[in-house]
Amino acid sequence: MSSLRPASVCDTTPLQRFESQSSSSEEPSSPTAASIIAAAAAANSTGQHPQLPQHPQLPHQQQHYNNNNINNNVKVDLQLPPFVGAAAGIGGGGGGALVSKPTARGTAYIFGRIIVDLSLLSCVGLTMLGFSLWGEPNKRGFFCDDLSLKHPYKDSTIRSWMLYLFCAALPVSLILLVEFYRSQDKHGKKHSHHYHSQQEGSGYYLCHMELPHWLLECYRKIGTFVFGLGIEQLTTDIAKYAIGRLRPHFLTLCQPVLLDGSTCSDASNAGRYIEEFTCSTVNVSAKMLKDMRLSFPSGHASFACYSMIYLVIYLQRRMHWPRLRMFRHLLQFLLLMFAWYTALSRISDYKHHWSDVLAGSAIGFTYAVVVTSTIW
Repeated sequence: MSSLRPASVCDTTPLQRFESQSSSSEEPSSPTAASIIAAAAAANSTGQHPQLPQHPQLPHQQQHYNNNNINNNVKVDLQLPPFVGAAAGIGGGGGGALVSKPTARGTAYIFGRIIVDLSLLSCVGLTMLGFSLWGEPNKRGFFCDDLSLKHPYKDSTIRSWMLYLFCAALPVSLILLVEFYRSQDKHGKKHSHHYHSQQEGSGYYLCHMELPHWLLECYRKIGTFVFGLGIEQLTTDIAKYAIGRLRPHFLTLCQPVLLDGSTCSDASNAGRYIEEFTCSTVNVSAKMLKDMRLSFPSGHASFACYSMIYLVIYLQRRMHWPRLRMFRHLLQFLLLMFAWYTALSRISDYKHHWSDVLAGSAIGFTYAVVVTSTIW
């Protein structure tokens, strides 16, 4: 005689308990990944196999096949939400790049940025202006028989207006031309570091008009050039006023007279180191007398070397058109030759000693390399 005992909860499989809970609810719910994993883990621990509910529509062989298939191998397919970064190819595995639209910046931000940049630049410019107006160079003495100070006075081969034209106006014009042409050329865009951001827009709006990318690049490159030029010239001026070296034409232009009324032509002053004197030349302005003590280092050489080296490196990194490759090399050669000729003319015109020109060129070269290290 067989006795019937009530079925306990422990006798049922986890999957059957889940089905009973689902059938007792008002609205049927589909099993989640967490419930399926829990059911599989409980079945493995108890030694029982989860069974699928019997469907009356399916034949008995099909139901038996499905039960055996699940008993042999339980597979869980988790549907994870799509990840935007993976689709975009973050990390280089997706073959793409995550492109984010730049933050919009309006007129107030643009003018604020310009004011900050001008304030930093004015700190350098006002210091240079202070040296020019109120600065007094170090008063060094001289020997009357110093042959390096007896050269004749000559006008400069490279005048100041020529230096400003080739070393200030030319770089600005060339940068504007190159950046505008890069914005119109597809091959140039491929070499741009901000290629993807160019496709999305600059994000800078001036009076509700979006500024083009090439204009922003011009502002950055020209601003970097001008600021580097300012600190280079300030470095040169500090050395000029701190050392106060006499130019090669000093004795010819000044014709010094000692306190006792004697001159360098007197035999008694040969070999003497003269510190107290006055210039006897009549047609010499105070500016020229001050300029006679500003020989080291050469300002023309540092100015020309900085500007030309800056342009040479800029063209090498930004001018990538294969058809103009030889033209680029020719232009770079001409720029270097201008800096070289400017440095040589300062010696041949007796404006500087050779060591002055060497030091000025080194200052300009150093600042040009440092400033252009961020240009790509």
